[in-house]
Amino acid sequence: MAALVVGAAAAGQDGWFRGRGRSVTEPENARVEYDGRFSFVRLRYQGGFRRDPGWLHDYPRADWHFQRILEEITYTRTLRDESNILALDDPDLGLYPLVYMSEPGFWTLNEAEMLGLRGYLQKGGFIVFDDFRGARDWTNLQQRMEEVLPEARWVPLDATHPIFHSFFDINTLIRQGYYGEAAFLGIFEDNDPQKRLLAIANYNHDLGELWEFSDTGWVPVDLSNEAYKYGVNYVIYAMTH
Repeated sequence: MAALVVGAAAAGQDGWFRGRGRSVTEPENARVEYDGRFSFVRLRYQGGFRRDPGWLHDYPRADWHFQRILEEITYTRTLRDESNILALDDPDLGLYPLVYMSEPGFWTLNEAEMLGLRGYLQKGGFIVFDDFRGARDWTNLQQRMEEVLPEARWVPLDATHPIFHSFFDINTLIRQGYYGEAAFLGIFEDNDPQKRLLAIANYNHDLGELWEFSDTGWVPVDLSNEAYKYGVNYVIYAMTH
C-alpha cells in the first residue's frame, strides 16, 4: 500500500499527539477567488472553548495537506496552499461541493446561517462534521441540524455505503477513533438511505488532526493514511452525487 502522507513522515510514536495548548490566530482574509479548482472550505461559526475558536482547529495545515494529497492521487485540481473560510450564510457557498466543520459540539447559528446551510444542502451541497466527541457534543450537533433540517434524521452508516467506495474501497470502518469508539452517521435526502447523502459526522474521531500532523511523525503513518482515504472518498462522493 502506497503511503499517502505529505512528505517523508517518520514512523508513528506510541500514543497520539493531541497538540493541545497551541493557539491559532484567525486569518484576516482566508478567501480565494473561485477559478474552478477544488477548494477546501472550512465553515466559520460562533462558539468554541479554547484560545482559538473551535471551527479554526487544525487550520491551515490540515486543509492544505489534504488538498495536496487529493491532487496527487486523483485528477482533481486543487488550490494546494490556499483554502477558503466561509460563513454558513455566505452566498458563494454554493460554488463548492463539500464544506467542512470542525468541533460542531460548540456550534451555534443564527437564522441567516440556518437558512444559508439549509439552502446549500437542499441544492446539492455536502457537509462533513469532524473533531467532536461524547454525549454533549453529539447532542449539540443534533440540535443544530434539527434547526437546519427539521425533518432530518441521523442514520448510522456501515461499510457498504457507496461513500466508502467512491475512490478507495474501505471495507472495514474505523472502530477506534481519535477520542474513543468511533461511528459514522449520515443524513439522507428525504431520510431515504437510497438517496443522496447530505451530511456525514465522524463521531469520536478527528480526521483533521491526523491530516495536520501527517508530515511530523507525531501520529502513526497508517492512521494518517486511513484519515486521508476517508477524506478523499468524501470529496469524490460529493462531486459525483
